[in-house]
Amino acid sequence: MALGGGTFVTQNKVLPGSYINFVSLAKASATLSNRGIAAMPLELDWGVENAVFEVTKEDFQKNSLKIFGYAYTDDKLKGLRDLFMNIKTLYAYRLTSGGVKATNTFATAKYCGIRGNDLKIVIQANVDVPADFDVKTVLGTTVVDEQTVSTAAELVANDYVTFKSEATLVVTASTPLTGGTNGTVDGTSHQNFLDKIEAYSYNALGVVTTDDTTKGLYMNFNKRIRDDVGQKFQAVLYNKAADYEGVVNVKNATTEDTAALVYWVTGIIAGCEVNKSNLNKKYDGEYTVEADYTQSQLEAAILAGEFTLHKVGSDIRVLSDINSLVTVSDTKGEIFKDNQTVRVMDQIANDIAVLFNTKYLGTVPNDAAGRISLWSDIVKHHEQLAEIRAIENFSDSDVVVDQGNTKKSVVVQDAVTVVNAMAQLYMTVVMG
Repeated sequence: MALGGGTFVTQNKVLPGSYINFVSLAKASATLSNRGIAAMPLELDWGVENAVFEVTKEDFQKNSLKIFGYAYTDDKLKGLRDLFMNIKTLYAYRLTSGGVKATNTFATAKYCGIRGNDLKIVIQANVDVPADFDVKTVLGTTVVDEQTVSTAAELVANDYVTFKSEATLVVTASTPLTGGTNGTVDGTSHQNFLDKIEAYSYNALGVVTTDDTTKGLYMNFNKRIRDDVGQKFQAVLYNKAADYEGVVNVKNATTEDTAALVYWVTGIIAGCEVNKSNLNKKYDGEYTVEADYTQSQLEAAILAGEFTLHKVGSDIRVLSDINSLVTVSDTKGEIFKDNQTVRVMDQIANDIAVLFNTKYLGTVPNDAAGRISLWSDIVKHHEQLAEIRAIENFSDSDVVVDQGNTKKSVVVQDAVTVVNAMAQLYMTVVMG
């Protein structure tokens, strides 16, 4: 982000922008943006290299073969199917960029990766014009492109290969492409992803890894972006006790792949609406979740800030929609452990930052009328949150907009009460 943002202690910022703090209440156009956007780095056998690319749910269902190299139903895409059950859009990045493209006499794979080795070029004599050739590109057993030409120079690149214009076309039942390799996944590839994804806005970022160093890299990225840059999202990591509201610490492993539950959890964290909770949500994905815990182990998991799934009869359900925060303070109390609270405060922070940076920054005079306009927009935004029961007991007097310490600065005092989903029932029945 080019503009300043994040939290503040004193009014001493240099960059123009919006600086927003959230603190707990001491003990004694303004519209709501949509959720459902996730970001993930992926170990892929095929696809766009060295760039973040956007995939919608419709794209994934209809064009997965072209985008990821495998049909939607292929076991290779099981994790992504879990993810897309609850999101609308994915900002993906291929960690395995930088490998070798498969090739043969007639063509070279469009992307590097081992999936390119499943490509074949089939050349047949055209039935109507025997001097011409029908050139088919086949991925696995699927014909993905077919062209009729007289020479290789006439062939047009498709979504899977680029053709060698100097080649001599001859009839061949099947000439496979070979030599394709994936790039190496290491700290550099993860850092390249983080450098690129910083420019995007999303609700949750997940990474499927058990490597402690890599998890630490993502945890620190999340803290920096949330606190210093001011872009609010939650990071979903397997077995990472971050003690921070921005990190969701997934406890459960899966039988197939230890950290694979991160796909589904990233999806429900990104896709959960601001006025909803994932508490008691049923796992409806494709992995076998290890969820055999005793009552005392489940209690310990909640106290440790572990996002845990547990058995309820034959179902696997979310025990509590919490993040990894364990240590509380006067300014960051118990309510910050709840992801529903974090969703509300992230919604406010992101929406008001966008509102200020696009409508007011460098445009609206910092006089009484300008501050009233900003106050009105913030109140309107919060009233929408109240209407959908994300916050309660809101009054326009809870928002105060004043001039700051300089002629250019504006200070907003804002108080909201978050509504949380019912989690516990205490009932006393008096028998006559």
